[in-house]
Amino acid sequence: MSDLLEITRRAAELALKKGASEAAVGAYRARHVEVAWRDGKVEKVSEATTRGIGLDLYVDGRYASVSTSDLRPDALDRFIEDSVALARTLAPDPYRRLPEPELYRGQANVDLELEDPSYAGVTAAQRRQEAGAVEAAAREVRGAEAILSVSTSVSDTRAESALVHTNGFEGERRGTDFWIGAEVTVQDPDGRRPEEYAASGGRFRSAMEAPEVMGRRAAERAIARIGTKKGESAVLTMAVDNRASGRIVGALFGPLAAAPIQQKRSFMEGKLGATVGSALLDVRDDPFVPRGLGSRLYDGEGIAARPFPVFDRGVLRSYYVDTYYGRKLGIPPTTSRSSNLAWSLGERSPEQLLADLGEGVLVTGFLGGNSNGTTGDFSLGVRGFRIRGGRLAEPVGEMNVSGNHVELWNRLVAVGNDPYPYSSMRTPTLVFEGVQFAGT
Repeated sequence: MSDLLEITRRAAELALKKGASEAAVGAYRARHVEVAWRDGKVEKVSEATTRGIGLDLYVDGRYASVSTSDLRPDALDRFIEDSVALARTLAPDPYRRLPEPELYRGQANVDLELEDPSYAGVTAAQRRQEAGAVEAAAREVRGAEAILSVSTSVSDTRAESALVHTNGFEGERRGTDFWIGAEVTVQDPDGRRPEEYAASGGRFRSAMEAPEVMGRRAAERAIARIGTKKGESAVLTMAVDNRASGRIVGALFGPLAAAPIQQKRSFMEGKLGATVGSALLDVRDDPFVPRGLGSRLYDGEGIAARPFPVFDRGVLRSYYVDTYYGRKLGIPPTTSRSSNLAWSLGERSPEQLLADLGEGVLVTGFLGGNSNGTTGDFSLGVRGFRIRGGRLAEPVGEMNVSGNHVELWNRLVAVGNDPYPYSSMRTPTLVFEGVQFAGT
């Protein structure tokens, strides 16, 4: 048993001793190291180790959620005693209680490969060398004379946590992640300074792309933005590359949470079992992806993780339901938040999709705007490239796309074969027809 689990157990026992009828206690410890590099020299080196503990206290039908970073026994004793007293001053809430113990059962016995055993071997010199190598590669690309600035970073984190519920759940997990990235600013002849970035990483250090690849990609993306003009207003086919598509997917998945549904703040309310997108909208929640950024054996409430369909050929099959709002809605809990998304992928590469698209816009980034989770209406700034004759043409920016999510996802006409590996959403390139662009 780890010392973190031992601390968590003691805190849970103390909560009961101080008068709580039930308690959920989670403790964590994390170390994060980052080297930030800018224009030929180290800009910042940081190393931070954090730890803390959070308690959900259930006292006489009342509920309080508290946290502290002071884990000294005497301090924790006083903190929990005061927190229990605080909980007694709050209004009763009959829906607040620990998950039913049967939800803990059936936890999968699989190795998700969330911790890289080589973590301890990463050196400060290695991080510094890689951060510098990213800039060197950026400044070697064709057109690099337009580069004004290059910022890079190399970082890694090791985190561990423990969770104890006084009605029978205990769990521990450890994980690592490693990231490398670059941001490049260039000089446009019209005086503007477009920026672009590239980043990669994952649970294991091998998921980081080589510094040379990172620097070159960031610089080439920034240089490609030179000469960006506002495109014409029109209804066009829109392709969203796999890196950018997480923005609109996030706006689709946010309203699937039980809280906004129960509070009448979701355009997905009442749509369970209904068709809300084209048959190409086919996504599962999969917590068991090896080395996945959202992989887990149990969620934040201790509920045993299971894969489940979210959208089945355009039909909404599941909400993200925690136990509290599940009780309020009268529906069984699933899990409070998404793990990894698993898309039914198409067979065509992004290049083939653009070639088949003919005329349209490739969106490579969203800038500002808003998406209303209650109505589904959205208006988002976009940048990217005009597509003419199936090929990338001039860069475009300062444009907006607007519409409604249900209408948009019913216009989904193609899905790429390229899930973005550096996000738990794992979004592929998505193609929508008949999208309203506002420009000149």
